[in-house]
Amino acid sequence: MNSETPAHSDTNGVLTHLLEGRVKVMQPTKGYRIGMDGALLAAGCATIPKIKTALELGCGVGGALFSLKARCPGLTLTGIEREAAYVALARENIALNEGDVAIVRGDIGKGFKSFDLPRVDLVFSNPPYFDDPDLLRPPHETKRAAWIADDGLEAWLDFAQAAVNDGGHIVFIHRADRLADILTGLGKKCGTFVVRPILPFADKDAKRVLVKAQRLGKAPLRLLPPLVLHDDGERKHTPTVEAILRGETALGW
Repeated sequence: MNSETPAHSDTNGVLTHLLEGRVKVMQPTKGYRIGMDGALLAAGCATIPKIKTALELGCGVGGALFSLKARCPGLTLTGIEREAAYVALARENIALNEGDVAIVRGDIGKGFKSFDLPRVDLVFSNPPYFDDPDLLRPPHETKRAAWIADDGLEAWLDFAQAAVNDGGHIVFIHRADRLADILTGLGKKCGTFVVRPILPFADKDAKRVLVKAQRLGKAPLRLLPPLVLHDDGERKHTPTVEAILRGETALGW
């Protein structure tokens, strides 16, 4: 992905440039690495109006968190991360990027009330995509926390609904085959759903969905035109996706 350019490495990780160098993050030399999903998540959050505070669940080293901050400099951001190694790198990344960002270590499975945090205008997340380790080949131990949600997807959806202000927004990117679970889980307290399918190619089924919901929202669900990641030409990504990765555009709703 051309938004990631490793600059150098040391014993702690690799320095990676995002958004054409506007964002710099240290990430592990082994294990979960920043990818397309986090870039699209930040691009989708950046176009939501009238938000002053935001919280990312499972922020990792902060790729999406700092990308959103670069897109929305006035936003006050907090990231929650369970894994100590990622927390350490995320806090190191605060010094590499300007802005009001805090990193909190904690377990989403314990629920929002276990954290001494205020509710926010926006909660966003790229949660682990699997909650049953028996359904896939076990990932490498360095990637397990990023791949498998020990408490299930429902715990992440419940946490988000508890953490967001009335009228505030929740944005998740997840597997397309979990869309029904996301809509059902968020439907406990949310409505005004907007769904954007993400297709690997124009003639392929969606593999991901970007979902936005509003706490106490009542408007009908909207299904947006899909975002296509790759074309059949010489480019690695479609022009729209290239512009998103460079930070030239965002994803509207």
